[in-house]
Formats: sequence, structure tokens, C-alpha cells
Amino acid sequence: MNKTAFTKALASRFDGNVAEAGRALDAVLETIVQQTAAGEKVSLTGFGVFERVHRSARMVRNPATGSRTPKDAMFVPRFRAGLLFKRAVEGAAESNSSQQGMGVGERA
Repeated sequence: MNKTAFTKALASRFDGNVAEAGRALDAVLETIVQQTAAGEKVSLTGFGVFERVHRSARMVRNPATGSRTPKDAMFVPRFRAGLLFKRAVEGAAESNSSQQGMGVGERA
């Protein structure tokens, strides 16, 4: 699902108003990005945590040439899913596998 499809799905919670749903989604995403970039941890209980973490300097390898080059230290975003989100995804996976007649980890 891309952002346009997500906005249309979200519009059902805004009495079908796609423009209002789009503005709400943009505001939420912009706030998460700004706060995370500023070094704040954004914790949405049950959904997850967005945070900025430091990645140390390291050597990277170009897969085409095999040459190794240094990569500077930097900050990167990290998302950790919350318990309710994990359980919802796990339940959906179990539901999908049971509908297909196979359990999780089983092969046909």
C-alpha cells in the first residue's frame, strides 16, 4: 500500500474527506520525522518507537569491484515495532496460513 492508497483508506475515518485525511497523515509523518531528526524518541504506545541512533564509522565493500572504502559515522533512523503491532501482524500471518491450509513453517 502506497501513501495515496493509505490516505484513501484513512479517509473513511474522516467522513470520506480525502484532503483532510491527507493533511492529518502529512502532519503526523512530518512531526515524527522532525522530532526523530532532532534526537527525540517518538514512542507511540502499542505501535512502536522511532528513534535516531548513531552508526559508527566502518569499512564498506563495493559489490561490483570488491574494493573497500571507509564510511563515516552517521545518525540513522530506527523503528522498533510495539507489542500490539507485533501481535496484530502475527495474528494476520497465522490467519493467512490457516486459510491456505498450511501452518506457519510448513511446506507443501
